[in-house]
Amino acid sequence: MIAEDLVLLRDGLTRLLRDNEIEVVAAVSDGEGLVREVIALRPDLAIVDIRLPPSFQDEGLRAALEARRRVPGMAVLVVSQYVEHTYAQELLADGRGGVGYLLKDRVMHVADFLEAVRRVAAGGTALDPDVVAQLFSRRRENGPLERLTPREQEVLALMAEGRSNAGIAESLVLTVGAVEKHVQSILSKLDLPQSPTDHRRVLAVLAYLQAD
Repeated sequence: MIAEDLVLLRDGLTRLLRDNEIEVVAAVSDGEGLVREVIALRPDLAIVDIRLPPSFQDEGLRAALEARRRVPGMAVLVVSQYVEHTYAQELLADGRGGVGYLLKDRVMHVADFLEAVRRVAAGGTALDPDVVAQLFSRRRENGPLERLTPREQEVLALMAEGRSNAGIAESLVLTVGAVEKHVQSILSKLDLPQSPTDHRRVLAVLAYLQAD
């Protein structure tokens, strides 16, 4: 389902998703409607604008978190006009995966947006590259990230976006085996545990990047 107050964007998203064989069960304009429809319809995924009426601050995020609490397992993909790292951290805080944070400009890149929708709906993560870049810029000086090679930092940034090893390999023109070795090295250098699921791996990395 979709929660977006701008009619043109709400209708455009609905049409785009339906044209790509993704069922849209409801489209609402405010947080109250989001929670109500989620409880009634129990969708697999909610795409939510962070800023919804009446104050246009964080009503969308609050409603999405409440809806996720009411319907455990529902995935949430929030969209925002700005990079707001505090909201990204709050969205990721429960550590369950099935979350995403994209800038609205990214919605215009149809293939990337649809990939993010499907990844989040499947329980993974999808963070906008600009959000990841800001998290990296806030990292501790002289911390373990400084141990990483330039290539490992590139791999880490793509991991934080939610990409699989195969996706990282394609982006950096590497073999999957080479990426796996880089990932193992990164997790070892950052003292992060191995995990059988991609979203747990990403959340662990993000938890490290966000630490003071």
